[in-house]
Amino acid sequence: MQLQSPKRSPRIVLLPWLEAFGVFAWGMLLLKYWLTGQIKLLIHPDYIWLSVVGGIGLAIVSLWKMAILARSRRRFPDASHSPLLPPAVSASILILTAIVGFVIAPRPFASQTALELGVADLSATTRSQPQSFRSSKKPEERSLIDWTRTLSVYPEPDAYSSQKANVIGFAIHPPELPENYLVIARFVITCCAADAYPIGLPVKLSQN
Repeated sequence: MQLQSPKRSPRIVLLPWLEAFGVFAWGMLLLKYWLTGQIKLLIHPDYIWLSVVGGIGLAIVSLWKMAILARSRRRFPDASHSPLLPPAVSASILILTAIVGFVIAPRPFASQTALELGVADLSATTRSQPQSFRSSKKPEERSLIDWTRTLSVYPEPDAYSSQKANVIGFAIHPPELPENYLVIARFVITCCAADAYPIGLPVKLSQN
C-alpha cells in the first residue's frame, strides 16, 4: 500500500519566504540609506560602517535562507521552537516597516525642533575634564562644536573679540533672548537620531 503525502497549504509554503524577504528588505534599506547619504541623518559617522556591514549581512543571510528554501524537500516547517510572535505577524512587521522606510525619506532636524527641545551646550561634558580638551585649530577653522567647547572651558567672550568665526548651522531665536541676539545651532548625534540634541553659539547683532 502506498500512502499519499499530505499537501502543504499555500500559507505554510509562503510563510518562510515572507520571513526571508523581510530580512532581505531590511538589509536593502540599510544599504539604500548608505548609498543615498541619508544614513548620516540617522547614525553617528563612527557607526556608519557597522550599519553597512549589518545591511550586507542581512542580505547574505536572507539569500542563503531563500536558497535553502528553494532546495528544501521538507513537507512541513521546523516546529522545534515556539516564537514569541506568530511567524506571519513578525514577517508582516518586518516587511511593512521596511516599506515605510523606502517610501518615507528621513528628514534633517530643523530649527523648530531645536526650539522645542531647547538649545544645549557641551558644558556638562567639557567641564568635567577641561584639561583633556585642546583646540589647536585656527579660529576660522573651528566648527560650531569646537567653539561651544572652547567657550565652555573658558567662558570669557572678550577673549575672542578679535577672532574670526566661520561656522555652519541654522539660525534660531529662543524667546528668552533679547531681540538683538540669535543662536547659530546644529544637532549633535552621539549614537543615532534618537539621542540627537541641539547645541548653539549665541550671536550678538548690531540691530534687532
